[in-house]
Amino acid sequence: MEKIYANNTKDCKLVKAKPATIEFLLNYSKSLHIVEHDDMKFENNLN
Repeated sequence: MEKIYANNTKDCKLVKAKPATIEFLLNYSKSLHIVEHDDMKFENNLN
């Protein structure tokens, strides 16, 4: 298996998201509706 890990993880920083960003993403995922028909997928945003 190919090694896909970074060699120096000291340069990596954790990023904290604002509560408004998290709320937006959660609301979007709740309103997203995916319908599958045969080999096609239809994405609807129920907003």
